[in-house]
Amino acid sequence: MKTIIIPTDFSETATNAANYAVALAKEVKATITLLHVYQVPVTITTDTPIVVVAEEDLRRAAESHLHSLKGEIESVAGNAVKVYSELRLGNTVTELEALSNSLKPFAVIMGSNGHSDLEQVLFGSTTLKTIRHLTWPVIAVPPEAKYNGIRKIGFACDYKQVVETTPAQLIKDFVKNFNAEFHVLNVDYENRHFKPETPEESLLLHTLFEELNPVYDFIESPEVEQGINKFAEKNKLDLLVTIPKKHKLLDGLFRKSATKQLVFHAHVPVLCVHE
Repeated sequence: MKTIIIPTDFSETATNAANYAVALAKEVKATITLLHVYQVPVTITTDTPIVVVAEEDLRRAAESHLHSLKGEIESVAGNAVKVYSELRLGNTVTELEALSNSLKPFAVIMGSNGHSDLEQVLFGSTTLKTIRHLTWPVIAVPPEAKYNGIRKIGFACDYKQVVETTPAQLIKDFVKNFNAEFHVLNVDYENRHFKPETPEESLLLHTLFEELNPVYDFIESPEVEQGINKFAEKNKLDLLVTIPKKHKLLDGLFRKSATKQLVFHAHVPVLCVHE
């Protein structure tokens, strides 16, 4: 039985991602596990940290929020999806990794960022840290995204070391789960990224994905993320697949330029898979 893990901080962005995950879970016949991780805030006025709120009070409040969210998700899911919940104390990414290693999820689904600047810094950085540390597939869902099925999937590829860096079987399994049309997207500008080894790497990639009958789309754009996003919107892609290390999603986490990263700018959900 497939399992989908949904980390939540009870924000609007996280709840939207949860609703997206429920609809996806119905299609692939997966169970859902909601995860909320809380921390005990402390303040340092002297050399000794002081607990601001009692852990028991925080836990009770978190339990109440999680119980309410679970009820909302169950009402949306009906009898089609079994919903579980996990409440943990600690670091969000650490606890998510531990739960994922235990449940071996089909995917972890979470919001990509929030509507406000503060939400983008807090929730967005948690998403990027999750992508950095978690080796399980992570789907980052934009705040306005709704699930309407996954019929067209785009894979962002730079034709560099494709055999060594592409988790081909994972991507193939995902595409087959939805019987989706598979597009390989390559962005270049005036052939600046064309190398002597590019034709061979292209052939190797085709060999990896030949059974999916991929469509190859070559996008002319000086900015990789901008080119991919425009193509995704114009061609109504339902999901973008990216390998984070290749697209610098993990560089400059708190720099202003980080907002240009694909996971934040995409208007469609982004599936992040590791090499």
